[in-house]
Amino acid sequence: MIITANEPSLKSWVEVRPGSDFPIQNLPFGIFQTADTQPRVGVAIGDYVLDLKMLAHEGFLEALHIPESVFAQPYLNELMAYGKEKITEVRNRIADLLNVENEDLQDEEDLLADLLVPMKEAKMLMPVLVRDYTDFYSSKEHATNVGTMFRDPANALLPNWKHLPVGYHGRASSIIVSGEPIRRPKGQRKDGDKDQPVFGPSGRLDFELEMAFITCKENKLGESISTSEADDYIFGFVLFNDWSARDMQAWEYVPLGPFLAKNFASSVSPWVVTLDALKPFRVAGPTQEPEVLPYLKAEGLNNFDINLEVGIQPKGGAEKVVCRSNFKHMYWNIRQQLAHHTINGCNINVGDMYASGTISGPTPDSYGSMLELAWKGTKPIPMPDGTNRSFLQDGDTVTMRGFAEKDGIRIGFGEVKAEILPAT
Repeated sequence: MIITANEPSLKSWVEVRPGSDFPIQNLPFGIFQTADTQPRVGVAIGDYVLDLKMLAHEGFLEALHIPESVFAQPYLNELMAYGKEKITEVRNRIADLLNVENEDLQDEEDLLADLLVPMKEAKMLMPVLVRDYTDFYSSKEHATNVGTMFRDPANALLPNWKHLPVGYHGRASSIIVSGEPIRRPKGQRKDGDKDQPVFGPSGRLDFELEMAFITCKENKLGESISTSEADDYIFGFVLFNDWSARDMQAWEYVPLGPFLAKNFASSVSPWVVTLDALKPFRVAGPTQEPEVLPYLKAEGLNNFDINLEVGIQPKGGAEKVVCRSNFKHMYWNIRQQLAHHTINGCNINVGDMYASGTISGPTPDSYGSMLELAWKGTKPIPMPDGTNRSFLQDGDTVTMRGFAEKDGIRIGFGEVKAEILPAT
C-alpha cells in the first residue's frame, strides 16, 4: 500500500511551527484526556492533538470501517490489532483531512475547537497496555564499554555477543509514561572489598538511552517470525529510559541477570511514531562479523537515522545536555531482534514492548548512560549550577529527545522525562 502521508510536499492547514516534531508527515498516535473528556486516541499535529474519537463520531472516518468505540479506548492496543495495512489507511486518511488542499475538515469551524485540543491542555497517558516487555543489549559500543570497565579490555565482548541479540525479560508493570516521577530504589549492594552486603537506597542511579518498538500482531505459540516478516508485526517506536541502579546491579546480576536494579521503573514517551513514518529514514547498519546464522540474516536497510539526546536538569537549575547519540549505531537491528525472540517458538502479543538496550555511539559524548559518560564515576560531569554528576542525584530531571530529519522533513518523538524523588 502506498503511504501517501509520507509525501514531503504535503502541507497542513493546521499551523505547524518550524522545527516541530509533529508535521503532517509524522502523525504519531497516543492516548490523551482533558478536564472534560475520558481517555481516547489522539494524533499529534503541530502543537495540537487531533481527537480521533470525535473525528469518528462526526463521520470523517466512516470509510475505514473501524467502530467509534475503538478510538474511545484507554490504550492503542485495540486499534493496533487491526494490523499494519489498516493503520496505514488510518494515517493516510488523517493526512488527507489535514491537507491544506482538503477543505472538508477545515470548513467545519464549529467542530474545530473540539477536534483540535492544544497540547498544553491535554494530559498524555500510557499509549499501550504492555503485557510483556523485553530489553535487548544491542549496541556494540555500549557492550564494549561495559566489558572494558568490568572485565578484560582485550575481551570486552562476551563470546556469544556477536552471534545473537542478547536480551532479558523485564517487568511490564513498572513501565510508566513521561512526566511521572520515579523514586530512588532501595536494595542490596556490596561496597568495595567488604565481606557482607549492605541495604539502602541506591547510590549509583543511572539512565539508559534507549528506543523501544511495539508489536501489533500475534504469532502462535511454537511459530517463529522471520526477519522478512518482522515489519508486519511492528507498529512503531517510543523513546525509552531504562532506569538502572548500578550498585545493586553489580551485586545481584550473577548468575541470572538484572532484577531489582531494573524493575523499579522504565519511562516511555507518550507518542508512538509509526514504522511507516520512519520509512524514509532507514539506513544500513554496521557490518556484522562474523557472518550471522541464516535465520538472523536481514535484507535491505535495517537501521534508522534517528538523532537522540539526553539532558539532566538539577532541581531549580538549568539543563545540561550530556549525551548526543544516534539509533543508527545499533549492531543488532529490530528485524533480527524479533526473529531471534521468536525462533524458539515464543509467542508475542499486541502491545508487547521491546527496548533496544543502551544506544551508545563511537565517541565519549555519544555514550548513552552515566556509567559510560562519567566512566564508572572517575570522570564526573560538571553541571551549570557548579555541581558534578557521576551518577544521578535526587531532584534531577532527566529528559530524552529524538528526531529524524531529511529533505526538510523532521519526524520527532517529543520527549520522555522524569524527576527523581528520594527513597522512602
